[in-house]
Amino acid sequence: MFEFDPVVFLLLAGTAGLYIRAIRRLSKRGYRVPRSQQAMWWFGMSLATVGLFGPPAAFSEQLFWAHMTEHLLIADLAAPFLLAGLRTPVGLFLPPKEILVLVARNRPIRALGSFITKPLVALPLSVVVLYGWHLGPAFTTATREPVIHALQHQSFLLASLIFWWPAIEPNRRPMPAQLWKIVYLLGGRMASILMGALFLVSNRAFYSDLYTAGAKEHGLTALADQQIGAGLMMLMDVLIMMVVLIIFFAKAASQGAREDQEADELRLKPST
Repeated sequence: MFEFDPVVFLLLAGTAGLYIRAIRRLSKRGYRVPRSQQAMWWFGMSLATVGLFGPPAAFSEQLFWAHMTEHLLIADLAAPFLLAGLRTPVGLFLPPKEILVLVARNRPIRALGSFITKPLVALPLSVVVLYGWHLGPAFTTATREPVIHALQHQSFLLASLIFWWPAIEPNRRPMPAQLWKIVYLLGGRMASILMGALFLVSNRAFYSDLYTAGAKEHGLTALADQQIGAGLMMLMDVLIMMVVLIIFFAKAASQGAREDQEADELRLKPST
């Protein structure tokens, strides 16, 4: 029921250690990271851990829907919580000082980071990664080759972090609530929904050579297994879209009310 990879475990443990170290360093400087922010980080880490070591990972080579659940947990769900947990100034204290200085002094690296996190770059980039892995021979290769499978997971997580960056803006302490972010995020989720719909309505299993035996062992056909995975993908995207709408509309309304109040206070303030 569980999958264990010592290399992945060490990477997760090391990342968790760096986060704890960053929190402590900030505390010594007099800044207390909000508990809600820390909770979002650890929730994201928990989702990634379940995806990498839990039942979805254990059955990912037998069932398509388990493989899809693994990807949903690692990328679609974990990434936004991890970014929210890294909100400034935590993200500046997470990496070792040497790496931070290297990035700060390297103009090409900073320019690349700024470029790929622009909305009009991040969105198509995430779509290319998603479709490139799922609709080509790369998916079959990743399932059969552990090294390629690890690369697949890393690319999914990285692409998801890049996709969520313009919306969450972890380099700014208060998250802005511009309404354009709703359109941006819905566009990304719709691209995923369309791929899920393709898997759902198809009358053939795309990866029958990989999952026929495993699906049969669990009382399914390869096509039924694929349809379950597609349904999970689409359901998750719909839930994410609903949450996005609620959060950003609420933040926009709150920000608008605050700005109106500040404007009223300025008008009522007696001139000197």
